[in-house]
Amino acid sequence: MKVVLHDEVKNVGRRGDVVDVADGFARNFLIPSGRATQAAHGAEAQAQAMRRAWGQKNAKDREAAEEIATSVVSKPITIAARASADGKLFGSVSANDIVAALLDQTGVELDRKMVDDEHLKTVGTHTVMAHPHAEVQFPITVEVVAS
Repeated sequence: MKVVLHDEVKNVGRRGDVVDVADGFARNFLIPSGRATQAAHGAEAQAQAMRRAWGQKNAKDREAAEEIATSVVSKPITIAARASADGKLFGSVSANDIVAALLDQTGVELDRKMVDDEHLKTVGTHTVMAHPHAEVQFPITVEVVAS
């Protein structure tokens, strides 16, 4: 069955692609979940319009992500956590803590899923990667200090 994808589907295609998939996959998953519609007459024109709109939105999102990257890369984020005398934390600093500190200290709001989930367990300077867009990634310098 030929379908027009409304979202990116792993191992199938990207938004706006007209793809041929198994009938059951289309009827039971893609169409009910809203990820695709059955390709009808004029599907190519509809797909081109989707790709064009997606391209414009993608460019805007990439520019916004690059602006975030330039504002965050030069500023280290400081997080205070309870630690033992030898520098090990009682617990850890997670992506949620990093995102909250980033918002408080720089005013930049990121989703926790955009930050690599490395649980920092020692005092010191650490580098964590952020992925606000598929084509943009940047390091966040996190300084964990004992409180």
